[in-house]
Amino acid sequence: MKTLKLFVAIMALTVTSVAFAATKTETIKISGKCESCKARIEKTAKVDGVTKAEWNEKTKMLTLVYDPAKVKSDDIEKKLAAVGHDTPKYKATTAVYNALPGCCKYR
Repeated sequence: MKTLKLFVAIMALTVTSVAFAATKTETIKISGKCESCKARIEKTAKVDGVTKAEWNEKTKMLTLVYDPAKVKSDDIEKKLAAVGHDTPKYKATTAVYNALPGCCKYR
C-alpha cells in the first residue's frame, strides 16, 4: 500500500512538472488607452491554450502565459490587430481602428 501511495505521489509530481514546463510567458506591447481597451485586449487574447492574458494600462504591456503547442503569440497579435489594437508586428486597419469607441483612440 505504501508503495502504491509513493507511486501515485511521484506520478502526480511528474504530471505537474510537465504541465508547467509546457507553458511559456511572454510580454508584448499592445496599443490601447483605457479600461475598455483592457477588457477587449484581454478577452481577445484569451484563446484556447492561453492561461493568462493581462494588459497593463500604464505600461501598455500584455503578459501572456500560454501553451506554445496550442497557440502562437503571433496568432494572438493578429487577433488583437483585427479588433483595433496595434502590436509590434501587426497594425489595425484604419477602418477597424476608426470603429473603436472614442475613449479607445490611441493614435
